[in-house]
Amino acid sequence: MSKPYLKPLALAVSLALSLTACGKHDAEQAAPAASSTAPAAAGTAATAAAAPKSVFDVSELDKGIDACQDFNGFVNAKWVAANPIPSDRTRWGAFDQLAENSLNTQHDIVEAAAKGAAQAPAGSVEQKIGYLYQSGMNEDAIEKAGFEPIKPKLDAIAGLKNGADVADYLDKSFAGGDLQVFSFGSGADFKHADMQIAYVNQSGLGLPTKDYYLDPKHAEERKAYLAYIAKALQLTGVSEADAKKQADQVLAFETELAKASLAPVEERDPANQYHFVSVKDADKVTPHFSWEKFFAAQGVTVDKGFSLSQPKFFAEFDKLLASAPIDQWQAYLRFHVIDDASNYLSKGFQDNKFDFYSKTLAGQPEQKPRWKRVLGAVNGSMGEALGKLYVDKMFKPEAKQRAQELVDNVRNALKARIQNLDWMSDETKAKAIAKWDTFLPKIGYPDKWRDWSGLTVGPDSYYGNVMAAAKFNYDYDIAKIGKPTDRKEWGMTPQTVNAYYNPTDNTINFPAAILQPPFFDASADDAINYGGIGAVIGHEASHGFDDEGSQFDGAGNNVNWWTKEDRAKFDARTDKLVQQFNDYTPIKDKPDAHVNGKLTLGENIADLGGLNVAYDALQAALKQHPEEAGKQIDGYTPDQRFFLNWARVWRGSVREKQALLYLNTDPHAPASLRAIGAPSNMEAFATAFQCKPGSAMVRPADKQVKIW
Repeated sequence: MSKPYLKPLALAVSLALSLTACGKHDAEQAAPAASSTAPAAAGTAATAAAAPKSVFDVSELDKGIDACQDFNGFVNAKWVAANPIPSDRTRWGAFDQLAENSLNTQHDIVEAAAKGAAQAPAGSVEQKIGYLYQSGMNEDAIEKAGFEPIKPKLDAIAGLKNGADVADYLDKSFAGGDLQVFSFGSGADFKHADMQIAYVNQSGLGLPTKDYYLDPKHAEERKAYLAYIAKALQLTGVSEADAKKQADQVLAFETELAKASLAPVEERDPANQYHFVSVKDADKVTPHFSWEKFFAAQGVTVDKGFSLSQPKFFAEFDKLLASAPIDQWQAYLRFHVIDDASNYLSKGFQDNKFDFYSKTLAGQPEQKPRWKRVLGAVNGSMGEALGKLYVDKMFKPEAKQRAQELVDNVRNALKARIQNLDWMSDETKAKAIAKWDTFLPKIGYPDKWRDWSGLTVGPDSYYGNVMAAAKFNYDYDIAKIGKPTDRKEWGMTPQTVNAYYNPTDNTINFPAAILQPPFFDASADDAINYGGIGAVIGHEASHGFDDEGSQFDGAGNNVNWWTKEDRAKFDARTDKLVQQFNDYTPIKDKPDAHVNGKLTLGENIADLGGLNVAYDALQAALKQHPEEAGKQIDGYTPDQRFFLNWARVWRGSVREKQALLYLNTDPHAPASLRAIGAPSNMEAFATAFQCKPGSAMVRPADKQVKIW
């Protein structure tokens, strides 16, 4: 189950995944890994003894743009103009470039595994990955199978006669790792974070958010969705007329769920992520759906209770169990079985799903080559297993120690910043430092790898293999319920170009694949590394003190550790950051398309705090080597190079449809705005580039945001 409270540095899932709540088995396409030509080996920032190397190509800077007016343009405009978005992508930038390079490395690994699968030790990770990839690349077998792999599920749905049958069907479907209507999995108890409990959450929608069902401005998307549903049904033999009727039923059904669902901004509130109830009380919310029977079917023992996280949604679910006609339930379940399976069935299903989710909603002209899509399925099904092979090939053990030094330096800068705050009381500062003391940084890859011995994968059925992995991973997740929380477990694979913070275990996590240029370069000067990976480290640590993270203590419990006065001061400061981003209109020719400052607040706080903390860490490093402080490289001072690399990290462009979709769904602000948002609040930036008051990159004193 995807943990809603993980705080990643950047959006790193494929469009289809981020949109289809019911697409539980679609492979994660997280920007996965490192360059195919250079190992992702982390190292310490360059010291004074090392000759600084030019690792920032200043010829890419657009000297015709004033850095004080448009810093993103100054740093990135030339690169963006010279690097159009590939036809099989909806965006292209630093993260995506690393992901593209990494696919070649992973491709080599899975191709070798596939070629040697038959000779590999029986049941080995190499054999399972090889068979999984091999089965996905066997297009002839997949085409021949058509939709045969899902016929048993479609037959079961056809046999349903009433709401009680639907409830029984859902019990069995979940037990097979096939999640419908809502999501279910383990998570740390918000009140006793050292233990794992069961969580059920809203899901079940095929469109991105509730607004896509209810807002007139999304009428065209709803029309296209109806056509997609109808075609999906027709591909399984449903007549055109009946498919159209069923599509109408599906949209009407999902619209009722949408009315009871939370919007993305509401989902960010921890109060909406946790609602602990006993099984008996949960059954009162859903009298037509027995949670006792559900948990028994999953083989899960629930002791005192579980989190029925969005009661309003589940009340509507129960209402539909009692009142929706059985043929409407059948249409809904039938479509979602097809939708979930489409990427693993014959070409017609794959093309239909691509045409709606990627082309229509996000503007992607072409599908990715098949090998990339299948590799995505390998990552989604056996990501950590592939990560072990990736680490063995690409990441040296000593890299952890080298990266740890940077983490320590940035964390120390954060501690000093908290201690020196002029707006926070000593009482709250003490609690903040107590939380800081319990941060657990995790670097590169897990200390202990998962055991995959219970998963059976063969060379033949692609869909069968994906579903076997789905059940295996589902069982692995729900087996944690009732057990102690393992802070050393990872929520990302090592080959993911990203990082994250988790408030319920207070960990900051840096996968191996992000420890490479432009984020980190062992041969670079301190300014480059602190402006890159240093700011990433600061970003994740600052999430511990953003609008959500600040509601959790060092043990991971959702408790208030603030005085009332300090919280009011914090909220006043964050309100200014909300307004700053509300004012941005990032899409050319779309002046009404604003960033949602509330939705993106957590990430914007983390950017602002992270960049300030990383800057402080750089100054501490330069104090140790004062001869470096005034040294220029390629004509730029350390302070300037620090900000130049920060902006370079966020270089990129996005197709208009994808950009609009992100504004509605993504808790991260557009990358072009992340390049300028935090620096425009920092006096250090204005000083570094000698910007005058009134410049676009120098926010007025009354609007300048200072939090951490």
